[in-house]
Amino acid sequence: MTLKDEPYYVQGVLGGDKRVVAKTITLIESSLSSHQKVARRVINRLLPETGKAVRLGISGVPGAGKSTFIESLGTMLVEKGHKVAVLAVDPSSKRSGGSVLADKTRMEKLSVADGAFIRPSPSGGTLGGVARKTRETMLVCEAAGYDVMIVETVGVGQSETTVASMVDFFLLLMIAGAGDELQGIKKGVLEVADAIAVNKADGDNVKNAERARRQYENALHYLTPASPIWKTEVLTCSSLEADNASVRRIWDTVLEHRRRYVESGALVSKRRQQALDWMWSLLEEGLKDRFFSNPKIAARLPQIVRSVENGETAPTVAADELLFSLDIQ
Repeated sequence: MTLKDEPYYVQGVLGGDKRVVAKTITLIESSLSSHQKVARRVINRLLPETGKAVRLGISGVPGAGKSTFIESLGTMLVEKGHKVAVLAVDPSSKRSGGSVLADKTRMEKLSVADGAFIRPSPSGGTLGGVARKTRETMLVCEAAGYDVMIVETVGVGQSETTVASMVDFFLLLMIAGAGDELQGIKKGVLEVADAIAVNKADGDNVKNAERARRQYENALHYLTPASPIWKTEVLTCSSLEADNASVRRIWDTVLEHRRRYVESGALVSKRRQQALDWMWSLLEEGLKDRFFSNPKIAARLPQIVRSVENGETAPTVAADELLFSLDIQ
């Protein structure tokens, strides 16, 4: 990509120009140091115009119907006058760049809506790298006037807790009729969920969905709520309903959660902690990069590794020697 000057990106994003928003995100995703320098300045200038959006994280087991649900929810919100940005976190995909890239072709109505913007995160090979780009992309979209951020993640595991750390509300989509509904879902994921929705509750599957809902509700009785002001809701929904009543009910749940968090001051506290956590994770990432790119470390590392492998040097001694030989410029 051709590098533009800083005002080009800032003014274009603040003006809501979709082309410039996309180019700014491409700038953020670039690994070139010259691009990263400009990207950092752009993000810093956009920061005062961010923070007003509803940040919603969505995940679910394979086959839970995430793309259909997101299309239904996003379309409903656009029709209500909201501007919706759909972002994806998928560190496992090295080719598609995120599930939304493939799902975008299925979100036909939402992808062409004026009030919607769909963007996959790059497959950076590490969850931390993907999450960092997603956070910055979220800030760009907020500065461009998008008032609802939907961050989608794939599978059930570490990526869920990472996405939960960057959103206000985390929704877990599940399905019924797949054997033991609690199999394959980790306790840590249930603990970060603000709501669980059993999807595909339509046709002959309504009774199964209700049974699954009760199972999840019972399971949650054994977990301590993450916040004293909110208890995890368990709902059923169908993305295929003509009037989207169940999808509206989920959105109402998101808004009720936001109301309580805003009135209690918990939302401000949560976002402040998220910002600090983000800073510390970036610091750890940066120190690791500097460590391995340091010439002294590069020269000493092979010898020390061999020494540890051969049992000649204790790992604690080796680590201490490497760390204290490091001169961070």
